Amino acid sequence: MPPHRAGLDTARVYSDADAAALYDLVNPWDPGTYRGDAFHHELVMAAASVLDVGCGTGSMLAYAREHGHRGRLVGLDPDRAALDRARRRTDIEWLQATAAEADARTGCGFDLAVMTGHAFQVLVTDEDLRASLTAIHAALAPGGRFAFETRHPQARAWRDWIPANAGDVVDAAGRTLRTWHDVESVEAGVVTFTETTADQDGTVLRVDRARLRFLDVPPLHRFLADAGFTVEAQYGDWQRGPITPASREIVTIARR
Repeated sequence: MPPHRAGLDTARVYSDADAAALYDLVNPWDPGTYRGDAFHHELVMAAASVLDVGCGTGSMLAYAREHGHRGRLVGLDPDRAALDRARRRTDIEWLQATAAEADARTGCGFDLAVMTGHAFQVLVTDEDLRASLTAIHAALAPGGRFAFETRHPQARAWRDWIPANAGDVVDAAGRTLRTWHDVESVEAGVVTFTETTADQDGTVLRVDRARLRFLDVPPLHRFLADAGFTVEAQYGDWQRGPITPASREIVTIARR
């Protein structure tokens, strides 16, 4: 999955709404195809109530509802354009807020909280991580679980975020676009990069800038423990294999 979209520096010619629609096309939620989606879907369907932190356009919760989930489903995201798409589904609660506002906006008692699509990595500063984890912890019922993934820094995934790996996609309006990434800096575990969306002739429509933090296992454990979590399970891949020197993911299930 490409870097989680965190749009800044938005060109008016390609709106936030356009970008949100494009994100759905590039990143469809499909547990039947993608192992990461299947991993989270299994957890969601087994939980009576679910809080999706950084829900984006709401695809995960919509899929769960469509496939029989009858409990409380709440999606939380600061991106208004993404939530506008999510709100087409009216049998799910959608709230515009940050992770650090989770308990204040949603209340408490969730059986499961999730952050998918590497959204955990947008929590860049120590302060944001602590505030977000504390709020998610407070939103969970006693014994509730928090499931998320973060790219393992040892894999250096950002090395592939280069213009040579540009990809073409047909957007919702039927035009073929090209997107690519450029890494601006890698400092103290934080990668700053841009995502460019352009017409086929190279005309730039939009440039989004994002910062992602790559946490290794020991500091990740410290942040979770400081927020009151106990790590229940941790995997290096979506098949629930152990973390090894070759792992590209750190998949975590933490319990309140």
